[in-house]
Amino acid sequence: MLSAKQHLLTALAAELEKLQTGAAARAAFESPKVAAHGDLACTAAMQLAKALKQNPRQLSETLRSALLATPAFERWVDAIEIAGPGFINIRLKDTAKQAVVHEVLQAAECFGDQAAQANKVLVEFVSANPTGPLHVGHGRQAALGDAICNLLATQGQQVYREFYYNDAGVQIGTLANSTQLRVKGFKPGDAEWPEAAYNGDYIQDIANDFLAKKTVKSDDREFTGSGDVNDLDGMRQFAVAYLRREQDLDLKAFDVKFDNYYLESSLYTSGKVDAAVQKLREAGKTYEQDGALWLKSTDYGDDKDRVMRKGDGTYTYFVPDVAYHIAKWERGFTRVVNIQGTDHHGTIARVRAGLQAAHVGIPKGYPDYVLHTMVRVMRGGEEVKISKRAGSYVTLRDLIEWTSTDAVRFFLLSRKPDTEYIFDIDLALAQNNDNPVYYVQYAHARICSVLAAWKEKDGGNTASLAQADLSPLQSPQACALMLALAKYPEMLTSAATDFAPHDVTFYLRDLASQYHSYYDAERILVDDEAVKQARLALVAATAQVLRNGLKVLGVSAPQKM
Repeated sequence: MLSAKQHLLTALAAELEKLQTGAAARAAFESPKVAAHGDLACTAAMQLAKALKQNPRQLSETLRSALLATPAFERWVDAIEIAGPGFINIRLKDTAKQAVVHEVLQAAECFGDQAAQANKVLVEFVSANPTGPLHVGHGRQAALGDAICNLLATQGQQVYREFYYNDAGVQIGTLANSTQLRVKGFKPGDAEWPEAAYNGDYIQDIANDFLAKKTVKSDDREFTGSGDVNDLDGMRQFAVAYLRREQDLDLKAFDVKFDNYYLESSLYTSGKVDAAVQKLREAGKTYEQDGALWLKSTDYGDDKDRVMRKGDGTYTYFVPDVAYHIAKWERGFTRVVNIQGTDHHGTIARVRAGLQAAHVGIPKGYPDYVLHTMVRVMRGGEEVKISKRAGSYVTLRDLIEWTSTDAVRFFLLSRKPDTEYIFDIDLALAQNNDNPVYYVQYAHARICSVLAAWKEKDGGNTASLAQADLSPLQSPQACALMLALAKYPEMLTSAATDFAPHDVTFYLRDLASQYHSYYDAERILVDDEAVKQARLALVAATAQVLRNGLKVLGVSAPQKM
């Protein structure tokens, strides 16, 4: 159907161009909101009517006659109907719908993928401070980042995954001080315990291992505790390595991998922060006032100028962010996507202002941002707010242990990133149609069960289905399922463009629904061999697309449930 649709689109563009020069760009098909209205819809005539000074419905009739005379429409279209003020509704021949089954089976895991491109895109996500376990907000960001990377990869883009470690600043100092207090025997609630200290049990775990002189190893560092209660710097390095290892383990359990871990501290030690400040000075975009160094960020749309260097000589947190993004540009990443919490909204304007002010060739709007809200966790109708280990929040590890990696990923991706999300533990554990991930996975397992029964009884080979005669696939349920399969590539492209993996979850739920409806309407393993082969080819193609979509989300496609 994809090739048929492309032929129809080419024919539509040619006829529109005859009506008005440049109108070919308006050639597009939509899915009718009501399935009974047809398989494809076109609104181009209504869009052109005013410019051509014609009645839109009469123009639609003219376009209809022209389209029906083209070879593509003669071959693939059964009927064209005009509705309302000039909607053109197209009904495809069964052969056009059936073609998608062979297209899926031939492309297999590559169905929906676009040709490879030369451009590189860097996606930065999670980027948690190494000051505690990953919380459920980090989990949402990890799921988002990984799925967005997978979506971009389906569009042929070269994707580079990066984790930015904020291993410098006040929070790291607080981590070291909290660890030292635990090493000395103090605990939350004691008079000596500061309000700003980290309270979770994990701090005691770090202190115990430091006193025991254990060695911790993360992806890029290894450090052995000295056991010295006065070795504050040693505690800092040990605690950072310890928590980096913990976060690595959490991400591994969540099946999220990175190509690079970039350290904030390296921006200072390499001189990149000083170099960025110097660029801004030389560009005349800074000034001194009240003992501080300011950036003229209002020159670039910010609501006020921003302090870069405070009176005590330390830099504000957006300055290393500017240096980091200059480094991304210099590393050859002309496109960058940052996935962060909505609390970072205020940094967007000032980081972009700093990049423009530095005059290093970075375009406006660089980088792209995807902002997400936090996650509330419910169980038994009540909100779960605290993990004993973390001390003040529910961790990603908690969520995985209470449910599963598949459930956490699918659920956290099932809403737009900037909308509030409530993670229902009870729903994630339910084995019924109300649980969306169960519903989709069950559709796949159900198909695998049918294919296994066929192979066991008839010795069938799935590869042979790619040549099956599909003419028996004519029922309304079969046609609806084939149309759903054909929507997958366009859905992928749209989701990648909009950074919208939730579109994939919606699509998979719809595809699963279409399959369940088809399964309930028609027996697959019938006696008629031709009918059986056609139906098996359809369900095998459906299983393939379910697998492909679940893979984008990082969710498994079980064969049995």
